[in-house]
Amino acid sequence: MKLSALRYLVAFADECSFSRAAERCQVSQPTLSVAIQNLETELGVALIERSKGHLGLTDVGFQVTAQARRALEETRRVELVAQMGKDPLQGEFRLGVIHTIGPYLLPELISAMRRTAPHMSLYIEESMTALLADYLKYGTVDAVIVALPFDVPGIETRALYDEPFQLVVPRGHAWAKRKSIAAEEVRGDDVLVLKAGNCFREQVLDACPDISHAEGSLHQGHSIETIRCMVASGYGISVLPSGSLIGPYRTDMVRSIPFEAPEPARRVALAWRRGYTRMEAIEALVDAVSVIDNPSYNHIAT
Repeated sequence: MKLSALRYLVAFADECSFSRAAERCQVSQPTLSVAIQNLETELGVALIERSKGHLGLTDVGFQVTAQARRALEETRRVELVAQMGKDPLQGEFRLGVIHTIGPYLLPELISAMRRTAPHMSLYIEESMTALLADYLKYGTVDAVIVALPFDVPGIETRALYDEPFQLVVPRGHAWAKRKSIAAEEVRGDDVLVLKAGNCFREQVLDACPDISHAEGSLHQGHSIETIRCMVASGYGISVLPSGSLIGPYRTDMVRSIPFEAPEPARRVALAWRRGYTRMEAIEALVDAVSVIDNPSYNHIAT
């Protein structure tokens, strides 16, 4: 079975005309017609109904054409993979990123990638760390951006930056005019954290250990944006990554307060499968992060 015959069949299905299909495929009409007839002979079924006053696909012809479209699409993907082998900075790159990093880093990273790898397009998969580890291990994504530690067998990591945490309080809070705050001061029953299962929650509890020993129960949110809104409404205070507190995410309803040294932070890294062949693409991503003009991502991890 020739791919050219499948292309001719799909073109006929789209055009409902041998002449227009031949013109689209840049072949003569007899060439296209004979190729489709040979395909019908090979398959042992009529794909096109040729009767006086009517020319169109048969029922089985519709089914074969649908499958032919899928086969041609997969063929195109094979060609793309081969092209990427010639130039690792061309084609699609599948990047996974955790929820507490994606919305804040990605707009700036994608912009920077246009400079470091303009012909490489990013396909983004946003999820939780545990799922991203599986996606990476089974090849669903090429690399992931996560917070360390990320100990997965067969996976390499490269630290990208250290992102400081900051305390956020509602406007008018007793601490709203503070210039800095010590981590051990963050305690009580009005501290908001992410729900269990999110790695950022554990990092906050590690950074401010008195939170987990508060007398009251912890208030919990599903996302950083939910927590930000809860703080703005006066429901409590929280600890958020600095990248979520600058630029378009800054609001007058919330006051962010830096921590005193040593300030708590998370180390963000890029991870990929050991033996991954497109290392030039990995380096392009690392370079893109390094040129982002944002103080939250400029503290280079060592």
